[in-house]
Amino acid sequence: MKRGVYISLICMLFLLPDTSSGEAPHQIGGFALGRQMTEFADRLKMDTLLPLRHSKFIQEIETSELAGFKYGLIWVGSCAEPGRIVRIRLKYADPSKNFYKQLLKHYKKRFGDPSEWKGDPFHIVIAWKWSSVDKDNNRISLMLQHNTRDEDESIGNSVKLTMWNLIEDERECFEKKTAAETKKTKRKKPPQPDWEVLIPH
Repeated sequence: MKRGVYISLICMLFLLPDTSSGEAPHQIGGFALGRQMTEFADRLKMDTLLPLRHSKFIQEIETSELAGFKYGLIWVGSCAEPGRIVRIRLKYADPSKNFYKQLLKHYKKRFGDPSEWKGDPFHIVIAWKWSSVDKDNNRISLMLQHNTRDEDESIGNSVKLTMWNLIEDERECFEKKTAAETKKTKRKKPPQPDWEVLIPH
């Protein structure tokens, strides 16, 4: 093993969430699920905060440079508790498959065997998922992924740490708020379509 890869692996061990006490993982890369993003403002690009395209109840924000990682995207709530971190997704600096294999060994050593295979049959996307519940009944998933080539995912290694019940809280809050606003607004008759605009010429 090359010296540089070995040093990187040692660094990754310190960045992985510590579950030696039997607790479900909550943090990685200096970020923690369930905490407010403002606590980590020095590690976030605060001007990049935007709502997810198809999930208006969640916002996404980019991380600043992190040791051992190429970049990161943090999901935060925007309704039930605005700014609360519900998912941490980080891209490792080393994109190689060999590095992924080493990471997987360390993940298994710390968390045991994965709960579920999430990759594809052709191993273009190689992904393993761990699912757990913490002492407060929070449902947490951890996914380690390697992409060799894919249209939607860039090549390399990434980790996703998600607290699903917080995402559900945000969705329910948004749906209730939307329903209440809809009741207050009188339904308007839709305008007649402009066929000249909708049909090719």
